[in-house]
Amino acid sequence: MMCNASSFKSLMAGSALLLLIAPAVQAAEQMPAAPAIDARAFILMDYASGKVLTEGNADEKLDPASLTKIMTSYVVGQALKANKIKLTDMVTIGRDAWATGNPALRGSSVMFLKPGEQVSVENLNKGVIIQSGNDASIAIADYVAGSQDSFVSLMNGYAQKIGLTNTTFKTVHGLDAPGQFSTARDMALLTKAMIHDVPEEYAVHKEKEFTFNNIRQPNRNRLLWSTNLNVDGVKTGTTAGAGYNLVSSATQGDMRLIAVVLGTKSDRVRFNESEKLLTWGFRFYETVTPIKPDATFVSQRVWFGDKSEVNLGAGEAGSVTIPKGQLKNLKASFSLTQPQLTAPLTKGQVVGTIDFKLNDKTIEQRPLIVMEAVEEGGFFSRMMDFVLMKFHEWFGSWFS
Repeated sequence: MMCNASSFKSLMAGSALLLLIAPAVQAAEQMPAAPAIDARAFILMDYASGKVLTEGNADEKLDPASLTKIMTSYVVGQALKANKIKLTDMVTIGRDAWATGNPALRGSSVMFLKPGEQVSVENLNKGVIIQSGNDASIAIADYVAGSQDSFVSLMNGYAQKIGLTNTTFKTVHGLDAPGQFSTARDMALLTKAMIHDVPEEYAVHKEKEFTFNNIRQPNRNRLLWSTNLNVDGVKTGTTAGAGYNLVSSATQGDMRLIAVVLGTKSDRVRFNESEKLLTWGFRFYETVTPIKPDATFVSQRVWFGDKSEVNLGAGEAGSVTIPKGQLKNLKASFSLTQPQLTAPLTKGQVVGTIDFKLNDKTIEQRPLIVMEAVEEGGFFSRMMDFVLMKFHEWFGSWFS
């Protein structure tokens, strides 16, 4: 049900129908076209809103190479978060994680683990993230899940939960394997989930170097040293089959962007193209959160409940990404799925849609959700509400 003229007046008093009044802003400059990106596939996504600012072949299934380790890290982060493992746990390295004895690992990036030695989960985790160690990936997978196969099953389970519809993992490290693939879009969504779900795990991705057994290795993500961007992740990946891949994320003020480039021709190109994407995004867009996660967007009458009104909001979906200089033109309204709200209502239940408009054109829609549960009222209150609701249905239009 769209707000009518009378309800608009009351909603304005309660800040329910959102008219975003910004301070004086200069007229928005002409929005330039997105930069041409020299990669087989790419995407630029805003973290908070999920808005895709530009993309190319973003759903093409490609070899992720060591970008696979983003999911390896995510699974480890979830295990740490659930206290299934601890950073101080000591892991006995198996022969399968010994690069010298494992032909598949020879010549690849490794942590230089030796069978039988004891290594902490914290060090193995850094070996995976910072050194891109394939041996470290095997060792920590064995510890978390009992075997690489079981860990891969966890990886694919999380992929489904996150909504990575075009991703299948076959290895814990990302070396070329038949049937292993992902997309630029899925890698952006995975990174978004990691930053949100396991922030302590994500924080490791900004560390620039790690020394183990007196062998110092720098993080392969050279954008961490950028003086132009505040980059704090995420991961490189390179194999013969994949080419040169990079997932990067950077912040500017309250805004965070995620860039993915897949299948570039060289190490230099993947960094140049990623920097180009991030710079363009920060230069011409801004992300605002007009409806905070705990803020009420509108209060609505609810019938047959233990309370007469319910607060509705956007939850964590109240951010939108818009061209810079356009905040003053952003407006939001709402519509309900049903003409009347009736109890019971559960917290988080979707009861309508929030419509964000820029210059009278809809740019985003978000679910309108119940912020607190409403239980059914007692028998007599429900009978009274029945009478009142009928009266409202019959005569309500007279007062609109």
